[in-house]
Amino acid sequence: MKDRATETRLFAQAPVLRAVLALAIPTVISQIILVVYNMADTFFIGLAGSDAMITAVTVCMPAFMFLSAVSNLFGVGGASVIARALGRQEPERARAAAAFAFWGCAAVTAVYSLAALIFMHTFVDLLGGSDPAVHGSACQYLIWTVVLGGLATSLNALLGHLVRSEGRSVQAGFGIALGGMLNIVLDPLFMFVLLPKGQEVLGAAVATSLSNLIAAAYFLLVIRRNRASSVLSLRPVKSALRRGIPKEVLATGLPACLMTLCENISYAVLDNLMALSGTVMQAGLGVAKKVNMLAHCMARGMAQGVLPLIGYNYAAGNIKRMRSAVRLSAGISVALSTMWMAASLLLCRPLIAVFIRHGSESVDYGAAFLRILCLGGPFSAFAYAIISFFQAVGESKKSFILAILRKGILDIPMMFILLRLIPVYGIVWATPIADVLCCITAVLLFTAFIRRLFNRAGYEVYLYQGVGSRQ
Repeated sequence: MKDRATETRLFAQAPVLRAVLALAIPTVISQIILVVYNMADTFFIGLAGSDAMITAVTVCMPAFMFLSAVSNLFGVGGASVIARALGRQEPERARAAAAFAFWGCAAVTAVYSLAALIFMHTFVDLLGGSDPAVHGSACQYLIWTVVLGGLATSLNALLGHLVRSEGRSVQAGFGIALGGMLNIVLDPLFMFVLLPKGQEVLGAAVATSLSNLIAAAYFLLVIRRNRASSVLSLRPVKSALRRGIPKEVLATGLPACLMTLCENISYAVLDNLMALSGTVMQAGLGVAKKVNMLAHCMARGMAQGVLPLIGYNYAAGNIKRMRSAVRLSAGISVALSTMWMAASLLLCRPLIAVFIRHGSESVDYGAAFLRILCLGGPFSAFAYAIISFFQAVGESKKSFILAILRKGILDIPMMFILLRLIPVYGIVWATPIADVLCCITAVLLFTAFIRRLFNRAGYEVYLYQGVGSRQ
């Protein structure tokens, strides 16, 4: 049980900065590698010199990322329940929550993959792939990444959450990064060596699915090797359906699922509206979104990394340590996002040109779109931190409100409104505006919650001034 004791000390006793960095750095690195491998698909496909191929991969991203919504539903929810159970010294509840999360994720993913196969052509058209030059390649990508590779992809992400929930952040980060690194290596092999010219999209899809399969196998091996000291158990047991575990896992994970789902819907609407202006603009937007994704992935990595630390200390009653973890992680996330925003503003055209190398007009549009999208990065980073905080402490309603505000309630209506006011570019402006409004709401909800929490705990707190009776 030595490993278990070490992880408990990290949650409960290590200096807060050290604990935050130990948990978050591996997760941030793994998220960056995920974005890099996502960009690798676009980079290698861009070498083929086809806007239609770039667009085919872009329009399939919402369908592929829906797998992340499923894994977040069970993974974030399961990780939160596990961390709080550990904080209350309830290892059996943690084991049951892990089993429910694993089998629930597998079942929902199987249903989704089957539906994607049955309604494939309609699905691709709805996502913005109705152009005949795009449709065939998009269907190929969908079959390999969602229908055949869907289960491995969702379980890979789910198991990363579960392994991280008990403090094994390095192992979790390595597993997520492993899939990304393999994909970067396998992409050119399948796209330019094993498959004939013109099948670059298919090669990228096969590489992605195989990479996620290997990463999922790694996580299963980690859980098996650590079973003597770990609370994680994937055995289907009756206790997984009792004591309110399914309700708590799903209620806590639902905002994370909806946030990812709403992001996918939002991007699908964005792609469809941009498709009205032509494939050149659509390709530029697709690349701009992927470049801008780096800021979001760093914020997401910080938030996911510290979620178990926050949940554990909240359940254990260590409110001061919990708040310190939130403030540190949110501050680091905003700082990283601000630096990437500055880099995007200064280097927008070179960044886009890395992925679109055939002198297409889409480079100009991509650079312009990136300058707009990156402005929302720091605001989105803070909102991510607060959403993750509410997930960690089991405040599902508050995280739900913020999740659907950021993507869905605010940005989609604004796309249609701003499209009329500012043709083409107005659609893109909806994203940073929604990020700012969501951030303001997050500040208000978080401030009110912390004030009530400290008052109940008997503290006098002066929020955002760094003083309190137990600082």
